[in-house]
Amino acid sequence: MSQPEGESKHQKISRLLREAIRSGSHPIGSRLPSEARLVQQHGVSRPTVMRALNDLEAEGLIERRMGSGSFVRSARTPPSPGRSLGLLVPGLGKTEILKRICGELASVARSQAYELDWGEPESPKSSEELDLEGARRLCRHFIARQVSGVFFAPFELVPDREEANRILAETLRQEGLPVILLDRDLGPFPKRSDFDLVGIDNMAAGFLLAEHLIKLGCERLAFVARPNSASTVDARIAGARAAIGNRGLEADPRWVHLGDPTDVRFVRRLMAGKRWDALLCANDHTAAELLQTLAREGHRVPSDVRLVGFDDVRYATPLATALTTIHQPCRDIAVAAMRAMQDRIAESALPVRSHLLTSTLVLGESCGTYRTAGRA
Repeated sequence: MSQPEGESKHQKISRLLREAIRSGSHPIGSRLPSEARLVQQHGVSRPTVMRALNDLEAEGLIERRMGSGSFVRSARTPPSPGRSLGLLVPGLGKTEILKRICGELASVARSQAYELDWGEPESPKSSEELDLEGARRLCRHFIARQVSGVFFAPFELVPDREEANRILAETLRQEGLPVILLDRDLGPFPKRSDFDLVGIDNMAAGFLLAEHLIKLGCERLAFVARPNSASTVDARIAGARAAIGNRGLEADPRWVHLGDPTDVRFVRRLMAGKRWDALLCANDHTAAELLQTLAREGHRVPSDVRLVGFDDVRYATPLATALTTIHQPCRDIAVAAMRAMQDRIAESALPVRSHLLTSTLVLGESCGTYRTAGRA
């Protein structure tokens, strides 16, 4: 098979491995070559190999076991009408937490004799950020394949995302397809759409994270996020603000900062005057990039400023300073999403429901908790 035009290095590796799995060269249950072997074989960096394996894991083709390697789960034949469910996740290729959730969802669906229809996995853009037109084509694909329902993680980080999300969800609903929202709602918090939603209680999680920092003695908190972030981020901000007020503190009027954590000018403005005790980040990706930019600018974490993330994804693992973060129970989210879909398929007239799961705090060095042990 010829290499698709515009295919990146990680897409080439995932494509070749996918073809090998489907041809039987890597049978179900077998162990794939190690990351080190793939790095040597393809002449690429380890992060490139990890991204390729992440794509295959998100598709449900492989299972990655800590300390053991990557193992083939399934060759994944095309789903059959009536027992297939669509997966519309525009940010799948760039959002680690969605990869985890969708990988678990594929496993749960198989256990219920369903298959997830990811569209066309061989397409170079299948695991990248879909634009609105690409998402519309995927909706048409689901309609033509007569899937039983669609899991949809709405757009974020793009202008006019609320209108785009509404168009996609309504297109599917008008065709009689149940839609279960994953992780986030169509529009900004606290507004609520009339579609079922499965995720975590982001407001409670934001409260938990901020409260932990306040217990460590932090009184001046700032929240860092990218512009046009998902409604989940708004809920995390609201939860953190509630924790600040609950402790009798006042949030700085400019405590929420929207920008690119890799932009030195943005970070310099953020740190001007060193008025923050701690920085809460919208997710681990933002926290990891901000941590690196702070280090380049001479700010030490946690001695100069404490830093926390959100999601507990693999991205946080290789950092020099381990992140304190919020763990999302991806398997439980997948189980709840599958149950919500089955309920909606069985009874379309059910009231609209929100399934919000509880998250937990994961301690790392970045919040300085071990430097202030015992302080309330």
